[in-house]
Amino acid sequence: MQGRHAGERCFIIGNGPSLRGMDLRPLAQERTFTLNRGYLLDDRLGGPATYHVVVNPLVAEQWAGEIQALRATKFVAWVLRHSFGRQAEIIYVGGPSRSKTPRFSQDVSRDLWSGATVTYAALQIAYYLGFQLAILIGVDHRFSAPGRPHQEVVQAGDDNNHFAPDYFGKGTRWNLPDLATSEMAYRLALEAYERAGREILDATADGALTVFPKVDYRSVFA
Repeated sequence: MQGRHAGERCFIIGNGPSLRGMDLRPLAQERTFTLNRGYLLDDRLGGPATYHVVVNPLVAEQWAGEIQALRATKFVAWVLRHSFGRQAEIIYVGGPSRSKTPRFSQDVSRDLWSGATVTYAALQIAYYLGFQLAILIGVDHRFSAPGRPHQEVVQAGDDNNHFAPDYFGKGTRWNLPDLATSEMAYRLALEAYERAGREILDATADGALTVFPKVDYRSVFA
């Protein structure tokens, strides 16, 4: 699959609350990535995304069945393989690498550092597939949840940190974000894309992330 989409553009769809007010129908004709439980957007996208990415253990443990059933091409971190059936139609990325050194991988079949966010994993996969332009939406980069980065918590009520109240619904286990590490990872992605003459744009509505050049979502379809 390396270079399959050389010269093309893709949309990497985060899971932030900003998606609630966005018209996602134009993405039906685009190459798209959904992340973690982003498949809950499929109806609004007019069908499954092109690709779906999962690197978080708690997501794999709790929703492996739903992820396996997706019609999107699925990329899952190699270390999560035990959550899925042996016959699952899944492409495993990252290989057996155990290194936690911050880096941007140009060959996700061998190595993948998640950078504390599945969005960064998707940017590396998009690079491997050859995309010239990656456009982010729904990457709000802000959370209202007290606790330490990476701390596992149990959701007590409706989820206000994602696009749907049942994204991580009551009783769901999830990890609190590490925004500082994510920003460091995003800068590595920006540098890697720019060195290769490629581009990452941020079309998130009112997003707090400042690493990537901003663009109006509607303008990219003009």
